[in-house]
Amino acid sequence: MPAYVLGHRLRGEGARLALMSELLDPMHRRYIDALGVVKPGARTLEVGCGNGSMSAWLAQRVSPGGTAVAVDLDLSLVQVRMPGLELRSADIVAGPAERGTFDLVTARAVLHHVADAEAAIANMVAGLKAGGALLLIEPDFLPVSVAEPREVREFWDGWLAWSRERGIDYFIGRTLAPRMASLGLTNISGTAEIAVYNGGSFWADYWIDTITELRGDLVSSGKLDEPLVDKFLEYCADSNWWTQTIAFTAVHGLAQGG
Repeated sequence: MPAYVLGHRLRGEGARLALMSELLDPMHRRYIDALGVVKPGARTLEVGCGNGSMSAWLAQRVSPGGTAVAVDLDLSLVQVRMPGLELRSADIVAGPAERGTFDLVTARAVLHHVADAEAAIANMVAGLKAGGALLLIEPDFLPVSVAEPREVREFWDGWLAWSRERGIDYFIGRTLAPRMASLGLTNISGTAEIAVYNGGSFWADYWIDTITELRGDLVSSGKLDEPLVDKFLEYCADSNWWTQTIAFTAVHGLAQGG
């Protein structure tokens, strides 16, 4: 797969992932709880575990007797170690972590960075036991198409042009349901959630951190210039500015035979 633009080597990646966990873990946990498949003794797999916060939570939920497997290309930012948590360095595009053993397989904000998302999802499905659930949460940047004011919309136009050149699909969320259906999953359902936030909020801080990390690449790509980046960061610091960015699309389906 192509190099991840926000690799763990970056100076601020640990803090950025911690902020992402704070913003997204509650939603992720809520969707998992609603599935009803994570119980003591269950076996779970998180693909692209990042700092391990969700897999650590899963390890607690499957105890006693269960196992939460956490997979990532780079485990260097996973600090937690606990009973029932198994860490593996692996590439889901290369093949399934295991076949037919997991009650839950989940991935969040991973597939939009993967060049062969079709193979990745197929390998996740292959890991499910009969009746096991696949839960995927991915972005759809539709809200930025109507962002205000004009400079903010121009910033996101440049960001999306840059992302396409880097092999990032910020609209993959809307494709999850048909991809699952094509792989034979049943009871497919999903929803999208959009955070409404203002400058100075945790979401604004997330974008400040992310754009600061990537600023050199964004500008050198020619898709954005320094004044536009500066203007966007000004809005992110302004508590009077309110906006929406990502429709986080959460879709789940069940493996046949349960």
